[in-house]
Amino acid sequence: MSSHPPIVESPVTASSWTSLWSNEAATQAFATALAAALQTWPQGRDARIELRGNLGTGKTTLVRHLLRAAGVQGRIKSPTYAVVEPHQVGTGESAWPIWHFDFYRFSDPKEWEDAGFRDIFAGPGLKLMEWPDKVAGQLPAADWVIALEALDEDQRRVHISAGTPQGQSWLQSWAQGATHAH
Repeated sequence: MSSHPPIVESPVTASSWTSLWSNEAATQAFATALAAALQTWPQGRDARIELRGNLGTGKTTLVRHLLRAAGVQGRIKSPTYAVVEPHQVGTGESAWPIWHFDFYRFSDPKEWEDAGFRDIFAGPGLKLMEWPDKVAGQLPAADWVIALEALDEDQRRVHISAGTPQGQSWLQSWAQGATHAH
């Protein structure tokens, strides 16, 4: 068995990229490459990324790998009950705030406004959002929407689409392979 599982990718299209992850190691490799890319792309450290998929498709796993690759130290908790978990990588001028949201428990999109999240979204930092459909109409446009689909216990199909011109620019760069290894 190869130590680097094959990743099957579709050719670049106007606004999407699709891949197949054969196991969690492939998810981790993607997250590591994405963390590095976000730190080099223009405004990448302030990206808004929605994660979509059914329960158990690996959204939180992807976020945990991304946070670790970005440099988050210590325990990484799921925000399922807290709704948001703030993280910060580095200090001073190089500090990178990262916010991990899980809106699964929201029953009304207005809860987003009541929780005061508008200020977080107006400020700097990476915003990673699970279950964004639970706050439909409240969130600013996502730069990327990462949709995960479980094909079996290990394999995941991932589909990335861009929701902003900036996200489109990053997606073109990503799809051309300039910022990630295969």
